[in-house]
Amino acid sequence: MGELVETGGLQGVAAAAKGQATGRGPPPVHLWNPAHCGEIDIVIKRNGEWRHEGTPIGRDALVRLFSTVLRKDPDGFVLVTPVEKMKITVEDAPFVAVRMDRRGDALRFVTNVGDVVEAGLQNAIRVEVGAPDGAPRPYLHVRGGLDALISRSVFYELVDIARERDMPEGPTLGVMSGGAWFAIGPPGVHRS
Repeated sequence: MGELVETGGLQGVAAAAKGQATGRGPPPVHLWNPAHCGEIDIVIKRNGEWRHEGTPIGRDALVRLFSTVLRKDPDGFVLVTPVEKMKITVEDAPFVAVRMDRRGDALRFVTNVGDVVEAGLQNAIRVEVGAPDGAPRPYLHVRGGLDALISRSVFYELVDIARERDMPEGPTLGVMSGGAWFAIGPPGVHRS
């Protein structure tokens, strides 16, 4: 394991992530608290693109690998292995939900890094409004405090299947998934 610390940086994180890959989902990053900490010039852009030192990381498999060792700590986002933790920059959400399918009574989303997430009590959908243009910013919880921005085209699909409910604050559009109802906004606001 000392070899990983010596390698360090991008190669060290990649090597450690490969070593932790089990094929059964993301490794238990929430259990790791390595002593070696630092920063690495990786930025996840608003559109979900991963960049290293300003250059897009062109290998999808490498991005998927890094996404499995991504964690959100109180002071920001980190790539973490059992022996090292490297702080990175995330401009919005670390992932983007790029596809949605209905499976029975559930909505199943696929992210830009290949995660498949079923919306429900553990993986809520929420919509924030507050951008300078007042446009809705829809999100889906993926895992461990990590969210996916729901792409515009997928959000339009949500709006198309949404149903109106009377709520204390007035009529509200929402969707059902996994036994939970998620408000996506007032009627008419999103249909333009």
